[in-house]
Amino acid sequence: MGISFEEVSYCYRDRGMTPILGLDGFHLKLEEGRMIAVLGAPGSGKSTFLQHLNGLIRADEGVIRILDYRLDSAEKGKIPASLRQRVGLVFQYPELQLFEETVEKDLLFGPLNFGRSKDEAAEAVRRAASFVGLDEELLAQSPFKLSSGQMRKAAVAAVLAADPEILALDEPTASLDPASREDLMQRLHGLTRGQGKTVLIVTHRLEEVAAYADEFVVIKDGRVIFHGTARELVHRQEVLEHAGLMAPSSMRMAGKLAAQLGVQPAEMPADAAALADWYAGQLEL
Repeated sequence: MGISFEEVSYCYRDRGMTPILGLDGFHLKLEEGRMIAVLGAPGSGKSTFLQHLNGLIRADEGVIRILDYRLDSAEKGKIPASLRQRVGLVFQYPELQLFEETVEKDLLFGPLNFGRSKDEAAEAVRRAASFVGLDEELLAQSPFKLSSGQMRKAAVAAVLAADPEILALDEPTASLDPASREDLMQRLHGLTRGQGKTVLIVTHRLEEVAAYADEFVVIKDGRVIFHGTARELVHRQEVLEHAGLMAPSSMRMAGKLAAQLGVQPAEMPADAAALADWYAGQLEL
């Protein structure tokens, strides 16, 4: 069970152009029921990784295991439809994902397509819209008349309505204001804590996920160069620099304090609020 990529490689091929490497001997193992942040600069391979999770693209080499499915690059059979029900993918650009006349029809598409009754699908839509904070009166509108932030919420709700076990989101907070970003992160975190779902968030905004993710995966040039906790990443900030990413100010400060005080990774808070509390406690000693 869980997610496992075993030496997976993939190249993008456009007619008349040199193949572009997406993944290169990609190796990663993730447990279920956790929130995982996948970090990397543009072109690092993080979105390519995401698209392999429900078979949108097929690996050229290697084996992928997701839940109880096995996708072997040597076997080019059809991707089971049930995989795309159990692994929901939210694209970086929601306008690529929304296509129906109304928001409600977009949200109904998944549960109806996967065999729910009309009543069950309607209830799933209600729950999903409520979960992301999408106002009920927006359901009757065209998705393309929504604001960019509302469209983002609708795209997330459309995937959640199908009740996937794994939810993978590509830059989910893009186009959201700071308060909405924080709200969405809290809600996604609740999916793992309250419902046991696996949530993967592809982002370059480390500061938004530092306080929520259980694990962090850093990708560069189609390879995993770091996999660990926020506390471990505090002590490996050179990994972020190597990947072309900037560590949040709270993490940079945590790293400096850790170096000065000789604190081990397991003892060092990773987010700003926890860091402030910890430092205040040190001052009282």
